[in-house]
Amino acid sequence: MTWADRSRARIAQLWATQTDGAHDMGHLDRVWRACRLIAMDEPADPDILGPAAYFHDAVNLPKNSPHRATASRQSADLAVAELTAMGYPQAKLAPLHHAILAHSFSANIPPETPEARILQDADRLEALGAIGIARMFLISGQMGGGLFDAADPMALNRPLDDKRFALDHIEVKLVRLVDTMQTATGRAMAAERLEWMESFRTRLLAEIGKSGF
Repeated sequence: MTWADRSRARIAQLWATQTDGAHDMGHLDRVWRACRLIAMDEPADPDILGPAAYFHDAVNLPKNSPHRATASRQSADLAVAELTAMGYPQAKLAPLHHAILAHSFSANIPPETPEARILQDADRLEALGAIGIARMFLISGQMGGGLFDAADPMALNRPLDDKRFALDHIEVKLVRLVDTMQTATGRAMAAERLEWMESFRTRLLAEIGKSGF
């Protein structure tokens, strides 16, 4: 059994009562899949990358929590503790910890290793494309937000506010993600997903009679 498999099994135990549909085992599996795709062109240690992918959200705090920026550090610390107990190679603990620490957008920590760069890209890809749209609306609903401002969905005459309107999140944050990608493969994947996301928004505006915006 690989360290990725062992990490997945342990997280499944720790998340036995997890109810956040945007941060579930499916999310972790997709991040690990994206990591493997990116690593085909960006060599990295799978025994670091796999566990980092599965433990990166081990401590998952709500997006509106005042302690949100500490979640990646708490996840990294928990990963080290859990993997140490599982007999994980001590020499790999520091790069594993850094990869998890640096993946977070809110933590704003520059990734300094191949594994950290790949994990950051893989996790950010989850905010884009079809899966990004699904997660965007789900998270907004969890926080009490609406789908969009029916009168001004593109915020032409009001401030953007993605806490109130899910659709605003595309302009508030997601359009900038492509430029933050650390790898060439990740950047290409992000650009394609953002294009799809913007085409979805165009279709949505047409369906609600706002296509002239």
